Amino acid sequence: MRLFLRDQLPLIFIYMTQLLVIISIYWLDGYQNIAISIYACVLSTCLLIGYLLLRYYKNRSFYKRLEKPLPSMDDFSDITVHSPLSEGLQQLLKSQFQHYRTDLHNYKYRLEEHIQFINQWVHQMKTPISVIHLIIQDEDEPNNTAIGDELDRLKKGLEMVLYTARLDTFDRDFHVETLDLEKVVRNATSSQKRLFIRKRVFPSIQFEGKIPIASDEKWLSFVFTQIITNAVRYTIEENRKVYFNGYIYGRNKVLEIRDEGVGIPISDLPRVFDPYFTGGNGRVFQESTGMGLHLVKQICEKLGHRIEIESEVNKGTTVRIIF
Repeated sequence: MRLFLRDQLPLIFIYMTQLLVIISIYWLDGYQNIAISIYACVLSTCLLIGYLLLRYYKNRSFYKRLEKPLPSMDDFSDITVHSPLSEGLQQLLKSQFQHYRTDLHNYKYRLEEHIQFINQWVHQMKTPISVIHLIIQDEDEPNNTAIGDELDRLKKGLEMVLYTARLDTFDRDFHVETLDLEKVVRNATSSQKRLFIRKRVFPSIQFEGKIPIASDEKWLSFVFTQIITNAVRYTIEENRKVYFNGYIYGRNKVLEIRDEGVGIPISDLPRVFDPYFTGGNGRVFQESTGMGLHLVKQICEKLGHRIEIESEVNKGTTVRIIF
């Protein structure tokens, strides 16, 4: 009703204006019969009200439909008023939606092609990296060690690209199973042993018995790898440790990963999970991309885990994953 009145407000205003103009003309012409003038005004106003009521009755469902959001993009069936305005609007909406759906389909197809290309490219790049690793693994020369370190960084970068591309199709590429949390942590730290050795930082793993969790091992290992990489990268002093503590707290299984690094300024903590946010540390450590913790947050949410982070400058950072 409110939308209808707003729509008809100009008509009512023009009608009242022309009524006053006509009465004024008769008055200036010397016609002094006020009763007849009032009677004419009342009769004309009743005709206007009747016209508005009839129009509202015919178009009430149309106006009600305009006041409510559509339940879905395809639902135009509620607009059943057979009037030129409603039929024209319905045809316009259908035409516009058809164009929108076509464009959306084209963009989706192009995005899937792009993701497929990224996946193929990453897999193709992994082959030469593995070959170079095999070539240098039996030689202990300093140059070969440096090459191996750079290959590890390149491999991590490719994995980040691959997992970022797969994140939108997460539901097609995950398998939940019961895992031993300590085993997954040890496998993740073992895969990063070159990083620990290069930075002279050591893992310390302590678990309160066996802790079974329900998760996807591949995605969870990627999460651990990102956290470990950050913990070691931001530990600038040698002979420090990264602590992995697993315990059960009530109904939750908790993993705490604590480093002894530079820490995160308190002003940066609320934004550490934002994409491309590197904060104050990103100005010092040029390797920061701002995507690691963002991916960790996204993956944990999709796996149904909760992640928390605490930090103190020059004392270290604690990342807590709650299963």
